[in-house]
Amino acid sequence: MRALLTLIVVAAVALVVGDRVAVVLAQKAIAHRIATEYSLARPPQVAIRGIPFLTQAASGTYHEVDLQVGDWSDEKIAVHRLDVTLTDVSAPLSDLLHGRTANITAATATATALVPYDTVRGFAPAGVESISSGPDGLHVNGTFSVEGIPVPAMVVVTVAPTDRGIEVTPVSVRAAAGGPAIPLALLRRTLAFVVPLHRLPLGARLTTITPAPDGLQVTAVARNPLS
Repeated sequence: MRALLTLIVVAAVALVVGDRVAVVLAQKAIAHRIATEYSLARPPQVAIRGIPFLTQAASGTYHEVDLQVGDWSDEKIAVHRLDVTLTDVSAPLSDLLHGRTANITAATATATALVPYDTVRGFAPAGVESISSGPDGLHVNGTFSVEGIPVPAMVVVTVAPTDRGIEVTPVSVRAAAGGPAIPLALLRRTLAFVVPLHRLPLGARLTTITPAPDGLQVTAVARNPLS
């Protein structure tokens, strides 16, 4: 009986160790595929969800894989805290064991990232001094030319995803204390601008944009991102 118990314990430990070793191999393979496919400066941190791992590995399908990319940039813009969740990842076990990554696919990719307000301001028209989140929306503060006269004001704007990027549109304007009233129509054209971020890595296109204390929190989604 004691020998049997010892054998069971040894077998259990071997399964756990094998499970964790296989996880590391799979995570490295997926990180390599993502970094190579999208020319990332360094491989992302990968976490495969679900225990036991070997059950998923045997089927070659992983229900959820989380990627932490961190900072990411292209030729136009940089973002922070880029995270990606892949679902229904297909990665044949034999390929993982031999370091082959070409056949790794995923059903969906959902990416989130932060676009700092300093980055947004870099694409804003002249006169914009600061951008911040307020209880009634995104606030754009600055001194704007109205009929050739510089007038300090705060403009509330909306943000929306478009094919060109994040579209910023004025919806209301408040003159500075003691300043003259400014018709919104006079600022609507000059203060409408686009931040050129319309997709994130893996071909994920923007779906939602939410003002946060330190920047615009964006979400993007892609179908079959690794095919």
